[in-house]
Amino acid sequence: MQKTNRWFAKGRALVSLVALVLSACPTEKVEVEEKRQLAVTNPLRKPTEITREYVAQIRAFQHIEVRALERGYLQDIFVDEGQFVKSGQRMFQIMPMIYQAEVQKAQAETERAQIEYDNTRALAEKNVVSQNELAIGRANFNKAQAQLNLATTHQGLTQIRAPFGGMMGLFSARKGSLVDEGDLLTTLSDNSTMWVYFNVTEAEYLTYKAESEGKKPWAVRLLMADGKIFDQPGVVETIEADFDNETGAIAFRATFPNPKQLLRHGETGKILVSETLDDALVIPQAATFDVLDKKYVFVVDEQNVVRSRAITVKAELPQVYVVAKGVDEKDKILLEGLRKVREGSVIEPKYQKPVEVLAHLEAPSE
Repeated sequence: MQKTNRWFAKGRALVSLVALVLSACPTEKVEVEEKRQLAVTNPLRKPTEITREYVAQIRAFQHIEVRALERGYLQDIFVDEGQFVKSGQRMFQIMPMIYQAEVQKAQAETERAQIEYDNTRALAEKNVVSQNELAIGRANFNKAQAQLNLATTHQGLTQIRAPFGGMMGLFSARKGSLVDEGDLLTTLSDNSTMWVYFNVTEAEYLTYKAESEGKKPWAVRLLMADGKIFDQPGVVETIEADFDNETGAIAFRATFPNPKQLLRHGETGKILVSETLDDALVIPQAATFDVLDKKYVFVVDEQNVVRSRAITVKAELPQVYVVAKGVDEKDKILLEGLRKVREGSVIEPKYQKPVEVLAHLEAPSE
């Protein structure tokens, strides 16, 4: 009887333990993802102007180094740094005393040779001397004349004049300096027309060649260092012969008139190349996200399911992208909450017209 009671007590304890464990276990629940109400829109096709920027180097149409043509002391400087000089204007004078003496000597030799030649010619006409002696006299006179011309040329080289009108650079020698033949004196720049060089990629070069065949040269603008647009338009006139193997780029040269002499040799800036796309597909930049080096958007299908899709960007504009491929104007793309959804999420779309979305982006901030 006691044994039966013990088994009965153990059974009751086991039942109580099982009941306690069951009561401690939570009831299994099925989680249902809440549908979020998020804004969506369509890509918009519209005429769009895109502008590409290229770092540029500005060079004068003509820029030369002015060097001493003869050895001597720099006797006079007739111009100043930064001064505009006219073509043929006197700039420097190297002491000409030695060359002046050489000219005087050559003149005397020429006069003597001419007298001898005239006497020989008079005698030859009377058959007193032979024609060979007359020829020798003529040769001596011609030689003396050539020596005079050479001495006069050397004397002229001591006076340095501007080969063209332009802007003076810094002086590399001062009055009284001893200069050798070939020493740098200054630089001279013709800034009436400026050449602006910029590099483009191989793909852009091929596009340019395809689009410019039989058309007017590329019209470009120059963005100066102060952020202002230069008031004269430029055109691309020349392309360098070879690509740079290290950068894979090729240099273009644009020509700009510079009537106010605002641009100077050695300046930097940016070339702006604008292109109008009649049928560009644009989307807000805020509707995109990056995965590694690719851009994606979330496309919402007819069942309101979110799917990611890669896109190719043709151009980047303020707050919008011009899309080359990946979506079209019939697709609905997610505008907000990109971090709140994932692949396969179901949302409640709140549609916004693309025209209104882009107008809001382009509106000036207060």
